[in-house]
Amino acid sequence: MPRFLRPLTRAVTYTRWLHVLLGAVPGLTCASIYGMSDAGAVDLFVGFFVLPIPLGVVAGLLPALRRAEGLQARLMLFPGAHARGAAGPSDAEHVDSGVSVMPSTSWNERCRTALWLLLRMETGCATGFASTLLIGQTLALIGATAQERTTDPALFFPALADGPWWVDALLVPVPLMILLGFVVAVGHFVATVAERLLGPSPAQRLAALEERTEQLLERNRIARELHDSIGHALTVAVVQAGAARATADPAFTERALEAIEDTGRHALEDLERVLRVLREDGRPGQQRPTLVDADRLLDSARTSGVKVDAEVKGPVDQLPGPVSREGYRMLQESLTNVLRHAGPVPVSVRVAADEGLLTLDVRNALSGPAAPTGRGGSGLRGIRERATLLGGRAHTGPHEGEWRVRVELPLT
Repeated sequence: MPRFLRPLTRAVTYTRWLHVLLGAVPGLTCASIYGMSDAGAVDLFVGFFVLPIPLGVVAGLLPALRRAEGLQARLMLFPGAHARGAAGPSDAEHVDSGVSVMPSTSWNERCRTALWLLLRMETGCATGFASTLLIGQTLALIGATAQERTTDPALFFPALADGPWWVDALLVPVPLMILLGFVVAVGHFVATVAERLLGPSPAQRLAALEERTEQLLERNRIARELHDSIGHALTVAVVQAGAARATADPAFTERALEAIEDTGRHALEDLERVLRVLREDGRPGQQRPTLVDADRLLDSARTSGVKVDAEVKGPVDQLPGPVSREGYRMLQESLTNVLRHAGPVPVSVRVAADEGLLTLDVRNALSGPAAPTGRGGSGLRGIRERATLLGGRAHTGPHEGEWRVRVELPLT
């Protein structure tokens, strides 16, 4: 189907037409009260277009009316599940509208609502007149094909009144085509104006954007925490189970099972805390681990067969909360990568907090001759993202024959 005909197959074209025509109701009411039965052109103009203006101004200043107009606009002016036609759900216009459904909270919004009402009423009256005229013209042309030819003043084409009947038959679609094009144009115009006059102000749009950004950041943080916590627990469990199966020592198997149980318990605690945040049930979630709890990470790595040489300098227990929590997750992900990719190799861990800077340095021997590229997967990317969000920096990759993760985070 040609692109210019697609709007005619979409239900939203006709819901917009109906919405515009409903705007003529105040004008029709005022004209009926004023008495327009035998009125001239000037009186008709006054009754339909002038008398409703004070009513629209007063009504637009009511805060609740903005909500009502916004709901109508969302339902009838913008495509949605109720108004999808042949274009399908992939059409670019099938997006959420920018129309607000909140009451007016300022005089600026009240004035914009009043202006919207005036424009809707005037456009509705003009569209009503045009629709009536064009439909009447179509009916007149149909009637002219079924009766004796006379000069009918209702016809747009009086010069053709003496022609053969088939001329009128050919002209019947013309007013309808003009009407449909007019309806599409007016609907698009009214929808565009509605987004400007009924939409949120620039300040509200900025506030909504900031709120959305905060939500996305929180989701990313939760996703990283689940990745680090559950990924670490599963890695430890896999390594411990494999080591226990490879050895025939009952004592080692018992220690491995204890390590799996302890790591799994902490992972379940982290999962429950995250789920409580997602549910927002009002119950305080368990406190997130910090670098003060780093010993449990080191012990978990040691029980997995990794020889850990750890050194902690400075007042780690006095670090700012966000820095200490994110530092814990970075250390967790670093040790998880060692277990996952290098196996039980010697690891050097250095944690230093001094001179306004927290430094994490984790090194391990490379398990094979093929040196990693340093790009890493989502875990290493998460470490770099955490460091960037805290104003710091992170370097991951081969360094002097070892794999190194070095993170520097400012404390102020």
